[in-house]
Amino acid sequence: MFGRVRQSWGRFLDAWRTESSADEDRRTHNLFEAAAAYVSACAEDDQERIDEAAAWVSPEALSFGVNELACRAVIALARERDESPRSVARDLLGLPAA
Repeated sequence: MFGRVRQSWGRFLDAWRTESSADEDRRTHNLFEAAAAYVSACAEDDQERIDEAAAWVSPEALSFGVNELACRAVIALARERDESPRSVARDLLGLPAA
């Protein structure tokens, strides 16, 4: 009986080790890494990198990450320029001042 348990446990550990080493080969990316890679690739018009970054996470997660990146970028530029985020966002989009 103990031999079977030990054998089953050994197979489980072997399978787990195999999965762990396979996972180490495939690096996972979080949504913020994907958003940063996606936006920078878009800015450089690099379609290959755009497609690669878009495949890292779900479309919903990528959309959230891009939105968060945009918010943080506008806030950072507003602080740097000593302007409101609204005026910076409108300026970046080429819209007239409100």
